[in-house]
Amino acid sequence: MTLKTISASGRMDSGMDVHVQCGGFELVMDQPANAGGKGLGPTPLEVILGAVAGCFGTIGRYIAHQQKITLRGMQFEMEADYDPDGLLGRNPEVRAGFQALRVRVSIDADLADEQKQAFLELIEERCPLADNLMHGTRLITRLA
Repeated sequence: MTLKTISASGRMDSGMDVHVQCGGFELVMDQPANAGGKGLGPTPLEVILGAVAGCFGTIGRYIAHQQKITLRGMQFEMEADYDPDGLLGRNPEVRAGFQALRVRVSIDADLADEQKQAFLELIEERCPLADNLMHGTRLITRLA
């Protein structure tokens, strides 16, 4: 199969808020007021947590359709740990990203717990966002 390319564009003006155009929508990310922002939207790190839920839900729906599972719904709870000293440049020994990301998923389907666990593992395996987080993706940056 041929690779598919997706794209987004964004801008940041004088504040901390970043406006991104993606998929025909505008996503606004900001920082809370106590961190210099205006609280206009979630932080970029919070968006990652939301994106994981979105990806798990989407892939779960695809898998359920493929396996003829009646999936009534899913609930997601995400938590991630990071050390602000890394992203603020206070400690070069600390990585800027998440140290751990935990996802707790409740699956509303007529499946035994073992089947739900196998279903969840398949979701994690096929979720592109989980793949990017677990295995890294080459990041190429350049000045425009």
